[in-house]
Amino acid sequence: MEFSFPSYQLSPLYHYLLPSPALFSNQLLPENHVNWTQTLEAHVYSADLPGVRREEIKVEVEDSRYLIIRTEAIDDSTKPAMDFKRKFRLPGSIDIDGISAKYEDGVLTVTVPRTFRRGGFYIDPADVPDRVEVLARAA
Repeated sequence: MEFSFPSYQLSPLYHYLLPSPALFSNQLLPENHVNWTQTLEAHVYSADLPGVRREEIKVEVEDSRYLIIRTEAIDDSTKPAMDFKRKFRLPGSIDIDGISAKYEDGVLTVTVPRTFRRGGFYIDPADVPDRVEVLARAA
C-alpha cells in the first residue's frame, strides 16, 4: 500500500489564470512531497531533497509518536539548499530503536520497522479445574 502526501503547488493551468506570475511564483510553493509505503516488515517514508547536503538533514522522533523530517543550517552563516519540514504520526506497533535513514542521489529514505507482538495469552489446561461452580445465576 502506498500513499503520497502531495505538495501544495498550483497546477500549470492556474499560472495562465493568475494576473501576475510574479505574485505567485513557483519558488514560494513547496515542490516536494513525501511518499509513504507500508510493507509487512516496515513503514517506508521517502522524500526528494535535491541539492541538500547530508549534514543539513535532521530525522527525529518526538515523544515516541511523531517522525519529523527537516532541513537545518549547519551553522549561522549558511542556509540549506531548501527549507523542508514534515511531521508524521507514527503507527502503534513500531520499533523506535530500529528506525534507520539513508540519503542517496537526493532522495531520503526513512525506514520504520514494525514490531509483532501477540496480544493474547495462554491458558494451561492443567490449571483449569475439573469442575466449574456457578457463583451467580444470570437473570
